[in-house]
Amino acid sequence: MTEPPAIVLFDGVCNFCNHSIQFIIKRDKKSYFKFGALQSEEGKALLEQHGLSPEVLDTIVLIEHGKAYTYSTAPLRITRKLAWLWPLFYGFILIPSFIRDPIYRWISRNRYKWFGKQESCMMPTPEIRSRFL
Repeated sequence: MTEPPAIVLFDGVCNFCNHSIQFIIKRDKKSYFKFGALQSEEGKALLEQHGLSPEVLDTIVLIEHGKAYTYSTAPLRITRKLAWLWPLFYGFILIPSFIRDPIYRWISRNRYKWFGKQESCMMPTPEIRSRFL
């Protein structure tokens, strides 16, 4: 029996976030993840369904096995499913979130300044279109 795909919601106009999604897609050899923009109607509905504000754009959100993960926990859980040595990064989950999350939030606050943003959400290529909501 195959696992249902996990869903990764991301800030669709953030260049850093878009590059992160491309990074995940290249290393997700089993197509475990599906993707959607936090700003999309599907993304907003999923956020509300999991008790998160649809106005929250400062975190990547992983929805896996009916639970939503945010801030530093989401990317660490994502690394568990990636190819090569990336699952080793999941070991950082042992660091308490009250230490990890402020670092994540600092990067999130500065992501537009450091990496820029687009006018609209990323349009997936035909090859990866099926992986998006």
